[in-house]
Amino acid sequence: MEISSKENTRFFSNNTILPVDRSSFKSESSASREKQSCCGGIKVFLGALSFVYFAKALSGSYLKSTITQIERRFDIPSSLVGIIDGSFEIGNLLIIILVSYFGAKLHRPRIIGAGCLIMSAGTFLIAMPQFFMGRYRYERFPSTINSTVNISPCLQDKSQTPLTSLEKSQAKINAGCEKEAGSSMWIYVLLGNLLRGIGETPIQPLGITYIDDYAIEENAALYIGCVQTVAIIGPIFGFLLGSLCAKLYVDIGFVDLDSITITPKEVQWVGAWWLGYLIAGVISVLAGIPFWFLPKHLPKPESRKDSSTSSEHSKFIIEDNKDQHKPYQQQMKIAEMAKDFFPSLKNLFGNPVYILYLCASIIQFNSLIGMVTYKPKYIEQQYGQTSSKTNFVIGLINIPAVAFGIFSGGLVMKKFKIGVLGAAKLSLGSSFFGYLLLLSLFAMGCENSEVAGLTVSYHGTKQMTDYEQAVFSECNAGCSCSKNDWDPICGENGVTYISACLAGCQASNGSGKNTVFFNCSCVGIFESSQSSSAVVGPCQKGNECPKMFLYFLVISVITSYTLSVGGTPGYILLLRCIKPHLKSFALGIYTLAIRVLAGIPAPVYFGVAIDTTCLKWGSKRCGGRGACRLYDSSALRYVYLGLTLVLGTVSIFFSVAVLWVLRKRSSPPDETLSANGERGTCGTKSRKDNFVNSDCLIQSTYWPEKETRL
Repeated sequence: MEISSKENTRFFSNNTILPVDRSSFKSESSASREKQSCCGGIKVFLGALSFVYFAKALSGSYLKSTITQIERRFDIPSSLVGIIDGSFEIGNLLIIILVSYFGAKLHRPRIIGAGCLIMSAGTFLIAMPQFFMGRYRYERFPSTINSTVNISPCLQDKSQTPLTSLEKSQAKINAGCEKEAGSSMWIYVLLGNLLRGIGETPIQPLGITYIDDYAIEENAALYIGCVQTVAIIGPIFGFLLGSLCAKLYVDIGFVDLDSITITPKEVQWVGAWWLGYLIAGVISVLAGIPFWFLPKHLPKPESRKDSSTSSEHSKFIIEDNKDQHKPYQQQMKIAEMAKDFFPSLKNLFGNPVYILYLCASIIQFNSLIGMVTYKPKYIEQQYGQTSSKTNFVIGLINIPAVAFGIFSGGLVMKKFKIGVLGAAKLSLGSSFFGYLLLLSLFAMGCENSEVAGLTVSYHGTKQMTDYEQAVFSECNAGCSCSKNDWDPICGENGVTYISACLAGCQASNGSGKNTVFFNCSCVGIFESSQSSSAVVGPCQKGNECPKMFLYFLVISVITSYTLSVGGTPGYILLLRCIKPHLKSFALGIYTLAIRVLAGIPAPVYFGVAIDTTCLKWGSKRCGGRGACRLYDSSALRYVYLGLTLVLGTVSIFFSVAVLWVLRKRSSPPDETLSANGERGTCGTKSRKDNFVNSDCLIQSTYWPEKETRL
């Protein structure tokens, strides 16, 4: 055809009259126009899909970056935040089967466009509570809020406070209680995230299959690789956006910022978490617009019509595409297709390699999802870092390490022509060394902050135990203090006190962030004290903590890279050991199991475990337990890292079982497994061709939620 085309060009350029087969020329020119139309259409779709992947990855990672902000803003425990985080997976599961099965029969681009609108609506809904629940209130002693009334922090006699001031304060509290009692605004965040999950569902299955159906076969891998690359860039911007918004006060634009007496370093600080959701929602709306103008079908490339040159996966697709030319009445009915469902399911679960790998993946993703969800909280509480700096570090260091690890895994597979058995070894080695590195993080923690009455006694002579914690002492016995307040001050002795009242402070000077407390009886009795003054805000962590944080970052990045290297080999293993006609079904079951058994429960039980390490709970204005104000650093480290490591170790045992079954069933010449699970090779191709198969490589690059893991 190329020679004929060149001859036609020569014919027109020389203006020579030659006999021409008009029908042949017409078919060639129409084929050329079809090729141009196909390439143009698929590239437009590719650009639109890449932008959608960026939008969904950005909003998903931004949610992870705001976990601690949401917890503080709504005064809820970590376990409830875990339920909010898992609601995305629940929304996804509600329609994933319907979308995956019926979506291909409908207008795929428009379904993706509708999904983007639903996703944006959910994102906007998450931000809505900020505009209906009033201004954020944090615990502060009156003299630090630019008050003109000089009140002693240690209220030995309540007559010190003017009656009108007390009445006004109580009236405000009662009004706030009436408002809070009638609503639980965090439910809107949960429903919004649920909508996000519903809207995100059609993007991956319908978008990738659309490209695979209408792209030239040799370009399909490149196109989908571009989409996945953009999907990795999304979380970087998501966490950086989270870092920026965490620096801004939650009520920015609604209050005078000069009147704010807390800083981003304090646990009461809440950033402008809602602002990023508005930005992410606008991006989702823009991303969905192009899909409403794209066609249902694109012209088929000529190369995809030649089944003799197609790979195993392409042959399977071509056979299905032939059915598109049949009348609708002749195609297989839903009831007939349903008859094959249970036999296929039985066949799939009868494959020991698939079952063992599925179990290993479920347990490992429990480990990774729980670790990633609460990683910002762990860094903030363990190393005393701000939310802004935590998100910045994760977005700029950890996410690129994950991306580089996934790329390296695929590169190693291609460079060394690794087969199925080699892929199993590489995946196992990646997990083993990754969790081994994670073990070293136990030694890279900070000691508990010295908080009088919680971690040290008021005399500073010993560490406190759970049974000996007492916020009241002889030094503050004459003060009328509340044990529920959390308004920390830092004494000159380097010890943090829960409030100025519990520190026994008799006088104060200044206002706002510059308030200084004097004659603090509890500060003076501390054995290392030289004065009895204190300033607003908690004391900084120990001098060794910044160094430990640096070590943690280095090991964390190496661990993220090491664990990510096994992502691509693991997917190669999954695809190579399944019958060709069951691949899509097997991947659907795999994704479903990961979401149901890892994506939903992991954040919940990790949150419950983390809540057990809380030393000081905040109190809601109307009573009841709020968000945690102070964690036991040592207990948090052992629970967070220990749970992650235990789950990872169990997954390694399943991976070893996978390797054992593969060794038992594989033949020595070819380290591959047949599609039906018997001894031999996956097909008639060599191990080299078996790996280089572009279609399998395409699917192997997709690691569920990889952009937010680690």
